[in-house]
Amino acid sequence: MNFALILFVLLLISGAIWAVDACFLRKRRPAGAKDPWWVEYGASFFPVILVVFVLRSFLVEPFKIPSGSMIPTLQVGDFILVNKYTYGIRLPVLNRKIIDINNPQRGDVMVFRYPEDPSLDYIKRVIGVPGDSIAYLNKKLTINGQPVPTTRIDDYLHSERLYYSRQFIERLDSAQHQTLNDEDAPPYIQGPVQFPNRQDCSYNAAGVICKVPPGQYFVMGDNRDNSRDSRYWGFVPEQNIVGKAFFIWLNFSDLKRIGSFR
Repeated sequence: MNFALILFVLLLISGAIWAVDACFLRKRRPAGAKDPWWVEYGASFFPVILVVFVLRSFLVEPFKIPSGSMIPTLQVGDFILVNKYTYGIRLPVLNRKIIDINNPQRGDVMVFRYPEDPSLDYIKRVIGVPGDSIAYLNKKLTINGQPVPTTRIDDYLHSERLYYSRQFIERLDSAQHQTLNDEDAPPYIQGPVQFPNRQDCSYNAAGVICKVPPGQYFVMGDNRDNSRDSRYWGFVPEQNIVGKAFFIWLNFSDLKRIGSFR
């Protein structure tokens, strides 16, 4: 369901009712006459829908985390806010950039339209930007020939399934975050699909090596062995970008999770 499109249609309908009533119908009604129900509801909802539409389209948009691919950074059930303008101003519904501001940087947690089905929104971490050479071999990440620094910390307990994953602090440029690896998961990429620019990637028993094309981004989940990401379905085109995730505003299972994250 395209909520942005539904909101846009409601905005047009309520705005048309408000405009027609203000310019024509109100002048023809007898003094003191009650507004028709469709005018009363349509015109009264217009400013509310307008505010919601502007906020959601150009400032911040809420999302809910549906899967565990970004554990430990984001948990299933986290409600997050996404900055809609940090990567540029885009036309609502069409998602076409009209004003350039910033570009995604390595380490950003980014929401985007899933390339295989743009009706779905995905969230992953930006690993490679245009021109980067990305290698993920034997569960070790290398960018442009330089190994990404990692530090092993205490294992992570998945409380809902009662098993442990190896946990690391990973440093991408000036930012750092935590990642997980399952020791018993194989290093090779199982079942990558055919995707645009796949000729820029090579697969072997140790993993994958990719050259990020112009206007594309390479993304991965922090829960590395439980994330279907660019290793499997390819690159994220610039036109699919929705925004940068930056704040957890609610989790019904753990109210202490409210706050910003990296």
